Amino acid sequence: MLEVQGIDLFYGASQALRRVSLSAAKGEVTCVLGRNGVGKTSLLRTIFGLLPIRSGQIRWEGKDITKLAPYDRARSGLALVPQGREIFPRLTVLENLETGFAVLPRRLKQVPDEIYTLFPVLKNMLGRRGGDLSGGQQQQLAIARALVMRPRLLILDEPTEGIQPSTIKDIERVIRILAAGREMAILLVEQYFEFARALADRYVVMERGEVVLSGSAGDMAEGDVRRFLTV
Repeated sequence: MLEVQGIDLFYGASQALRRVSLSAAKGEVTCVLGRNGVGKTSLLRTIFGLLPIRSGQIRWEGKDITKLAPYDRARSGLALVPQGREIFPRLTVLENLETGFAVLPRRLKQVPDEIYTLFPVLKNMLGRRGGDLSGGQQQQLAIARALVMRPRLLILDEPTEGIQPSTIKDIERVIRILAAGREMAILLVEQYFEFARALADRYVVMERGEVVLSGSAGDMAEGDVRRFLTV
């Protein structure tokens, strides 16, 4: 469903991504792994149109979206859960969820019941401000807000960052359920191998702005992956 082909990204004279290619298929979890600073977040931001690439192509469901604005990519079925969550702290939980309505036609502007099944903790907090939630609750809210958009590609940027282990397990469970539904592709950026290993169908391993390993999780040796993650 998603094809990234040989993209180059520059920050001024500094090249951040070098000929990066990857794909993400419906019903699968594709994990992008690598140390801090190797270009993982930059890659996700280019896919969503938040950073302009110098060369290469991004295709979604067979269409070239390389030059589409971010809001048009969102309307095309892409949803991003950014690093740091970026919820609206002064809005209530319900109001945060409703910001996902922006890309939807009028008939779909309602929060699906599935959201509260996946994240039952949110149902009891709809009137609370987002800024009053714990870090783990805010992460669940950020993922739920993205799901309100009914995405066909869900992009998650380090969803385990700063989250306690029990909530990490909840997020792992949700990602597993979403992938099993086979209605969306999931692109997950992660720094911690154990979390990725539990979910990944495919790995893309980055080093210094380049893809150094990629392939099916079942075909890749754990040691080969881990050597690009250790400090």
